[in-house]
Order: sequence, then C-alpha cells, then structure tokens
Amino acid sequence: MSVHNPDIKRVTTHTIQELKNKGEKISALTAYDYSMARAVDAAGVEVILVGDSASNVMAGHETTLPITLDQMIYHASSVVRAVKRALVVVDLPFGSYQGNSVEALRSAIRIMKESGAHAIKLEGGHEIRESIVRILSAGVPVMGHLGLTPQSIYKFGTYAVRAREEAEAAKLMTDAKMLEDIGCFGVVLEKIPAALTKQVSQTLHIPTIGIGAGPDADGQILVIHDMLGINNEFKPRFLRQYADLHSIMKQAITHYVDDVKSKDFPNEKEAY
Repeated sequence: MSVHNPDIKRVTTHTIQELKNKGEKISALTAYDYSMARAVDAAGVEVILVGDSASNVMAGHETTLPITLDQMIYHASSVVRAVKRALVVVDLPFGSYQGNSVEALRSAIRIMKESGAHAIKLEGGHEIRESIVRILSAGVPVMGHLGLTPQSIYKFGTYAVRAREEAEAAKLMTDAKMLEDIGCFGVVLEKIPAALTKQVSQTLHIPTIGIGAGPDADGQILVIHDMLGINNEFKPRFLRQYADLHSIMKQAITHYVDDVKSKDFPNEKEAY
C-alpha cells in the first residue's frame, strides 16, 4: 500500500525539510538512466540520487573511483529528462572536488548547467569544508555524506561499519553540525551504528538520509539495482531486496532465446 503524498507536485530541498519537521520519513533511491528513473519517480520517491555507484552497477568497476565528471553528467542528464516530481541529487565524483575549491565549484556548476539536476552531493566533513562553502556561495544546494565514504575506500581498506569508536563518532557528529552550519540541506549517513544515527538525526535541524544506518535517520536510501535484485551478488545485512529481477530477466531472456532457436518467434501475427 502506497503512503506517499501524491499532492506534492515537485519535491524541493524545502519539501524534504518540511517532511523532517512533520516527522514523515523521506524515501530515496538511486537511478542512472531514463527508463529506470521514470519508474522510480512515478512510484513517489522523494529523492533520486544519481550516485557515483553507477561506476559499480552500470560500468562494472570494483569501486566508485573510476567514474568521471563527464560520465556523471551523462547519467544525470538521462535521469533529469525522466523526472517530473522527485528532487534529483548528483554525486560529485572522486577527484572533482577534493583539495581544490575552485575545481569543486567548476565541477558543481557543470553538473547543474549541463544536466539540469537540482543539487549535488559530496563525501566528507571538515577536510572539504572550503569546497562546500564555495559551491554553496554560488547558490548550488549541497547534500553532505558522512560515515562510510566509498571514495575513500583505499584509505579505510574495508567496507566495515564506521564510527564505532568514540573518537570517530565524535568527529562524525562535529562534521555533521559543521555541514548544517555552513548551509547543507541534508546529509547521508552510511554504515554507522544505529544509536549514532539517532543522535545525529535528533541533533541536526536538517534531514539525515541513512543507508545501513538503522531506522532513526529521517529518510532511507538504497541502490536501485540492489533492492530490485538486478545485482544479485551484493547482499549486505542492511539491504532489503524487494524483488528478484535478475532471475525474472534471465528466465525471460532464456525463453526468448528458446523461441528464436525453435523458430517460434516471430510468428505470423508478429510479421508484416
């Protein structure tokens, strides 16, 4: 049974802030192409993230690091053309914003101008503060991302839960407050203890969106290929798989191959 509000015509950063203020959970999913984005948008999801996870699920890379700014703009443009309602947020890819705030602004402006997206997302806290401030000063909405930050996977060396230790948890809280103070409209919390998510969400005025971060974030996000079971090899504890599309697709394609081989397809009604 659907519980989303069909009366919302266009979701904005203001809309998701209102949802937090009302205590209504925010639904978010990734999308990377026109056809999938149409379905996600029509289902009533509030936030569509064009994630650099496209590097994994669309291109087959082991990490998110190889995807380029041009490729992110291509995926974002495809999604934006499909979306009538959701807020479209686009990841700035690795190397397009770290360490150089001028380059960060240039990257963000390219995404906004060339794709038509509504906001961008960056991974990190105080270490990228200058880049976020510069992007915000140009009027570009920014969503933060703390906890497990996949672009830093080679630094961490593991995809394990972050911020279990007191010092890292304290830094995450400080970073989250900083992101709010400088003007971010929300923050993704990835793979951190549920108790910390609850503390951050209750402390911040802006919405938190969780992935593998427990039930107390203001919203939840999953990678669309994971939750639909298209990618059937990735089954972390936090993932609820809502379909097994890999099996359905494989069965349908096998059926098609058999029909072609047996000369059943196309039949007389399918010919001109």
